[in-house]
Amino acid sequence: MKTAEKIGAGIGVATLAAIGAYFLTGKHGEKNRETVRGWMLKMKGEVLEKVEDLKNLKKEDYYEIVDEVAARYERLGRVSTSELKHLVDDLKGAWDHISKELS
Repeated sequence: MKTAEKIGAGIGVATLAAIGAYFLTGKHGEKNRETVRGWMLKMKGEVLEKVEDLKNLKKEDYYEIVDEVAARYERLGRVSTSELKHLVDDLKGAWDHISKELS
């Protein structure tokens, strides 16, 4: 594995860890764990998988991923609009924390 590939893989792992830690630990973690539903975990997992594929994560890319995944869940119609909006807001609101972890 080349050095650039190792760095890219390391950044991907760091990004995933930062996102996961933000949602399940810290001051928001307890509240998030109480309200997490199965579909929410699946949606967050899908966002994480898509983020993992990017080498240089930028805010615009992250927001686009969140919006794409949310649109798919909205089309499925199995989730309430208010819950979906709340989760999208939480995911997007996590960007500041995630970007700090990446720098």
